[in-house]
Amino acid sequence: MDVPRAPLRSTAPVVGPPLGTNGTALSIRRAVKTYGPVLAVSDASLDVPVGQVVGLLGPNGAGKSTLMKIVLGIVRANSGTVHVLGREMSPEAIDVKAEIGYVPEAPLLYEFLTGAEYLDFVADMYGMDPRARRERIGQYLTALELAGHENSMISGYSQGMKQKVALISALVHRPRLLVLDEPLNGLDPRSARIVKDLLRSLARQEGVGVLFSTHVLEIAQAICDELVILHHGQVLATGSVADLRGRAGLPGSGLEEVFLSLTGTGDLGEIVQALAR
Repeated sequence: MDVPRAPLRSTAPVVGPPLGTNGTALSIRRAVKTYGPVLAVSDASLDVPVGQVVGLLGPNGAGKSTLMKIVLGIVRANSGTVHVLGREMSPEAIDVKAEIGYVPEAPLLYEFLTGAEYLDFVADMYGMDPRARRERIGQYLTALELAGHENSMISGYSQGMKQKVALISALVHRPRLLVLDEPLNGLDPRSARIVKDLLRSLARQEGVGVLFSTHVLEIAQAICDELVILHHGQVLATGSVADLRGRAGLPGSGLEEVFLSLTGTGDLGEIVQALAR
């Protein structure tokens, strides 16, 4: 596919609050998910307002990826409800899923295709106009420095290049809700900065809601309007960085200290000393 090399820019109209949701792009209420005897998500509730970036934080195994898959209808919860733009999510809710852009923690791409073929396939699945898709894909390829590599096989891409393709496929159809599970994995600093700035722009200028999972607390502090800390499948705390500092009793502390305090892993001195022996 021959794609134009135009600068990345936003041309979509500003999206207003969806009807019936009071400005909420995503609402999760009392979600529960078990895998046999393992409780992966326990009575979790959270909201992603229209036009805001909400960071989902938690230790490994906290249930972040499972909760995101429940949002997408990939995993069916044992109980609880999920509403996207005022509509209930279910595995069969194709029209609702069309409003979502998703980047999984470990994207699986069709590596027998070229980057351009894969992105064209994704755009076709969303029913995008051919001219609009070429312009949109071209903008992203140029901005993320993939232009010139789009006609190479994905099997030959680096991890970072594959991550860029996954990001473009999540953004190309102009979703109104983004669900991003560690989306900056493998990206070089320039591309990571572009993606961070783009997410802020999409939220502020186009009213997109963003649920953003990351282990890098500095990134969460830099771009998220609100943070949700998930621990052992439960929502442990929700609020701005200032709110969480107050709850942890650590005013003026960095997000790392707040996170470790709230998750009960703040005293790591003995562990570090043992490892250093």
